[in-house]
Amino acid sequence: MDGITGKAAQFVAGFDAASAPPEALHAARIGIVDCVGVMLAGAREPAIELVASIATPVPGSNEAPRAVNGISYGAPDAALVNGVAAHVLDFDDVALAGHPSTVLVPAILAEGHELRASGRDAIEAYLVGYELWAHLAELEPGHLHDRGFHPTAVMGTLATAAAAARLHRLSPEQAAHALAIAASLAAGLVANFGSMTKSLHAGRTAQSGLQAARLAKAGYTGSLDVVEHRTGFLRAFSPSGSPELDPQAFRIGEEWMSARFGVNIKRYPTCYATHRAIDAMLGLVEEHDLAAEDVATIHVHTGVTQRLMLRNSRPQTGLAAKFSMEFAMASALLSRRVGPRELTDEYVSRQDVQAMLGRVEVTVNEDKAGADLPVAPFDLVWVTLKDGNVHRHAPVEHARGSWQLQLSREELEAKFADCASMLLPREQVKPLFEKLYRIEEVGDLRELALL
Repeated sequence: MDGITGKAAQFVAGFDAASAPPEALHAARIGIVDCVGVMLAGAREPAIELVASIATPVPGSNEAPRAVNGISYGAPDAALVNGVAAHVLDFDDVALAGHPSTVLVPAILAEGHELRASGRDAIEAYLVGYELWAHLAELEPGHLHDRGFHPTAVMGTLATAAAAARLHRLSPEQAAHALAIAASLAAGLVANFGSMTKSLHAGRTAQSGLQAARLAKAGYTGSLDVVEHRTGFLRAFSPSGSPELDPQAFRIGEEWMSARFGVNIKRYPTCYATHRAIDAMLGLVEEHDLAAEDVATIHVHTGVTQRLMLRNSRPQTGLAAKFSMEFAMASALLSRRVGPRELTDEYVSRQDVQAMLGRVEVTVNEDKAGADLPVAPFDLVWVTLKDGNVHRHAPVEHARGSWQLQLSREELEAKFADCASMLLPREQVKPLFEKLYRIEEVGDLRELALL
């Protein structure tokens, strides 16, 4: 097994977190903390009840993990429900052009519960999945979004299978079969952004990764060259049509991508493609005390792929508004915030909000920045007032909360508390945060007791 698939499998089976730099461990830690918080916040969304209707409860068993709806399931179904909950608000962290934590964390916590894995095992599994995703992405010069594929559901399926394979301590050959099985389960379309199905991408990816690892452990087989074969994973999903298939270019284990790219924590429950512009608009509103009645137009200059994701220029629902630059700017001006209270059907349909959508103009830049996110090098926002004055914000390269402009521990805890307290009693929130923030000290993941 000397091809890309084989190298990946050997990395999974032989991984040792002791060699991980502090930045990588920190990325895994905050990814887990943030994902659990938004997962709890999303527990009462309508999508959770609907997806739970196709899951099979396992009542009366402490061996079965409990999902955020309070029902116990086998690990794959728990990962399904919790994955949807983690992504349904679009408040989960971002990296590698997708959402690694929203698929890795629900799968790791569910399977880890059944296996009585430790917090250190959870960190290892997270890093294994992240590193595989990142290094596979390095082999493709194009961007999956441009082809219509959701990276979370495509790359995430192999990443989650790798994480589960690590939890099960699969051999290199078994791990290779798990990746091969997962490669045929990967799917998810950008066209479903702004609908319930986007969060289903996360749940199904988490579930599929566990199923792939379990099948491989049981003896199920796949092609051991599935990643690099000319009809395999990389070629099939390639936007460029020319992925790098030379095993020498696949440098997994040689560079820590989790330390390089980390995770970007969201401050707003909208598509991450809006976040730099929201930071700029809120800055202008505060600096100039802008009032909606004085504004003629808001102009945003952003990236072409960002615009592709932000497909809803005139959203009518809270879900659709998560993928609308026009709404993000309208909310920032009208309410001076873009939060869960604004991402509701009632708020979006307000007359003043709908009127403001028409005053937002969006232009695009074809240039793209680094390999981790398919965005323009920076976003520009300026506001033209009815009296002719123009207020411009400086170019924004990194959103607040990004790996480059990280939240403090206190800011991370504040977001966690706001999210978790939507489901849990306040007195349970801080102890849970402390355990998650020091998850490597947890001896058994069942100690977390999310519910």
